Amino acid sequence: MARLNYQTARYLTSAPTLAKCPADEGVEVAFAGRSNAGKSSAINALTRQKALARTSKTPGRTQLINFFVLGEDVGRRLVDLPGYGFAKVPEAVKLEWQRHLSDYLQRRASLRGLVLVMDVRHPLTEFDQTMLGWADDKDMPVHILLTKADKLKPGAAKNALQQVRSRLRDWEDLVSIQLFSALKGQGIDEVHERLDGWLLG
Repeated sequence: MARLNYQTARYLTSAPTLAKCPADEGVEVAFAGRSNAGKSSAINALTRQKALARTSKTPGRTQLINFFVLGEDVGRRLVDLPGYGFAKVPEAVKLEWQRHLSDYLQRRASLRGLVLVMDVRHPLTEFDQTMLGWADDKDMPVHILLTKADKLKPGAAKNALQQVRSRLRDWEDLVSIQLFSALKGQGIDEVHERLDGWLLG
């Protein structure tokens, strides 16, 4: 099977709204997650780059839709969606972000799959369930990363994985789930395989 080289990922552009996004052609996979779930760290680990996606001590700093291309091929993209949740911003701004997120997820034709990033210790928040609802509406496949798996003992991490699986049993034809640790490099190959399936499929 063909493999993509995720280390060739480079920044393309950022967009505040769907209208400002790059041309809706080719294929892309979006990464979404509640602020502080480890989304930027996951993208950096998957591309083996320290600062491709900006990590921040202040959750909710990703307020734009950020596009990265793989090598010279602008037809294959990874997309970093705005973090949501802890950001200390007015409610009106949060609602605006949510509207742009919804627009992007529901109307972007080149979107092939969604990687939903959850902290293994706090999975399936209200935001996560909203994202799953949007994906369900569009029949969009979702791959869940239970991040920061290194913070739990192996047995506890496996239990958390099983609990999330059982709560999402109704969606098992659309959703796949795995443990992930950016710090330890755990689960990277499994994600690459999933991304290859979407971006090369």
